[in-house]
Amino acid sequence: MQKEDCIFCKIAKGEIPSTTVYENEDFRVIFDIAPASKGHTLIIPKQHYADIFDMDAQIGGRLFSLATAVAKSLKKELNCEGMNIVQNNGLIAGQTVFHFHLHLIPRYTGDTVNIKWNPGEANQEELKELASIVGKNI
Repeated sequence: MQKEDCIFCKIAKGEIPSTTVYENEDFRVIFDIAPASKGHTLIIPKQHYADIFDMDAQIGGRLFSLATAVAKSLKKELNCEGMNIVQNNGLIAGQTVFHFHLHLIPRYTGDTVNIKWNPGEANQEELKELASIVGKNI
């Protein structure tokens, strides 16, 4: 199902022009129009999912299978030295378009891409407790 007012639904449907790299029945792969680096690619499901919490595991599996193939092609053809794969969920996490999309951002020596955070310190007892709580729902 698609949402009428969703820009990514319109892009996925072909109603808004994009530079399509690849397309299948589930996804459209496009180049980002405001790229962080050369080859910055988005994988957009054709069905509307607001975020990862709205998506089932089967479509997620197909998405990451496709992401692997896209990443390998970007590396081969653009000779990038690395890649960030980024996906934001919720306003607090930086999501600005509320249609799930996966960013593949090729990295090059000297680029200006900045995807970093300040590492914290983990408490082993707290980690064990969290593993017990979170693990039971998987």
